[in-house]
Amino acid sequence: MKIRRILATAVAVTVTTPAALLSVTPAFADSKPAAEAKAKPTIEELEKAAAEAQKAYDEAVAAQKAGYEVLKAALSDEAPLAVAAKAARKKADDAAAAKTAADQAVTDAKAALAALPDTATDAERTEAEKAVTDAETAAATAATAKADAETKATEATTASDDARVAAARAYSVLQKAVADALAVKTAADEALAKAREEEGGPDCVPANLRATVSGLPSSVVAGTSTTFSLRVKNGTAQTLDAVTTYAYVHTTDTTGLKTTDGYMHLQWSTAASPKWHAVAKDHSIGIGALKAGAQTDVKLRLTADAKAPAGNGVVLTTVDYVNEDGSCGGDPGMDASAFKVKAAGSGTGTGTTGSTGTGGTTGSTGDTGSTGTSGTTGSTGSTGTSGQQAQGSASDEASTGGGLASTGASDATVPLGIAGAAAAALGGAAVLVVRRRRAGADA
Repeated sequence: MKIRRILATAVAVTVTTPAALLSVTPAFADSKPAAEAKAKPTIEELEKAAAEAQKAYDEAVAAQKAGYEVLKAALSDEAPLAVAAKAARKKADDAAAAKTAADQAVTDAKAALAALPDTATDAERTEAEKAVTDAETAAATAATAKADAETKATEATTASDDARVAAARAYSVLQKAVADALAVKTAADEALAKAREEEGGPDCVPANLRATVSGLPSSVVAGTSTTFSLRVKNGTAQTLDAVTTYAYVHTTDTTGLKTTDGYMHLQWSTAASPKWHAVAKDHSIGIGALKAGAQTDVKLRLTADAKAPAGNGVVLTTVDYVNEDGSCGGDPGMDASAFKVKAAGSGTGTGTTGSTGTGGTTGSTGDTGSTGTSGTTGSTGSTGTSGQQAQGSASDEASTGGGLASTGASDATVPLGIAGAAAAALGGAAVLVVRRRRAGADA
């Protein structure tokens, strides 16, 4: 489990309830039963199972491919049984036509006999009567031939249809076999990956790496855009090879019950990539390498749709890293900067919000006429006067304390639904730490 998952977890929980994540934590504190630990398969056993599952899946796919060819051949008009059925049907149709002609011959012969004049000779009458008898005999023969041909055509058509149905059923069995084999393969692969991560993967550890927001106005007006900064600082004593920061905007209406995230659009820009880019679905922004003690700034632009309803919002940020040697870690907490959402035409914000440090991050700038409160270990901003903007000082060095600081938003306390985002982040960090400690204890 990488630290970068904290943000995704927090996002999911903020739209439900922070308690959902926090309630999971005790489950990780319970020790595993001894019987379960003894029954745990080894990496080698899981590798063997995964290999066997892969082989079974490959064989099932090959069988399905062959079955498809059989099905295609069975459904073709050129299939032997289909050709035979077609030929039998033609014979039956020909026999039916012959019987129709024979029946007409009987009718004609009888008509000719009836039409003989009284002056007809005995020889003429005898010939006409024989013509009727011969026609009736031919008609009877044609009727028998028609019945036999129809029977054969029906049998041939049934045989062709049965072969097609059998091929379709056989192929459906092969399809199910592939689906079942894939499910087994997926489960085996996941079990192996999980075992490798637990036994051989590096731990992601909390680190003095911070991502803090500054310059975010105390209010954002629907239909406008605002630009602010995200500073990432490496407070560790080593160069971090690949640093990734995360930024997520969560908003609700004034009741705090309806999520309005869909109206908000966040973009980023850096000196290395000056064009505006939409923040990815996983909320990540790649920073690259960052030397010990160095810091870098990311520009963020928040655009609120014109139809965005009035309410409250928060910008959540965090950061992690992965080194080339596989070691990883990051900020176990999260920076939360609150703001208000105002309806279109309400005017612009007059100040900038303070930030909430859920893992010890510091506050930024206070709002007009209010006190800017810093994070857990940050310093308290000075009290602003009417018409002036109070500046809150942010500490350069961030602590790794786990307390949940109060928000620095102005005009009103941040509603519970918005504050829940920071609580969820704290819960995510708690789960991470417990799981990492458990992994170390079980190794």
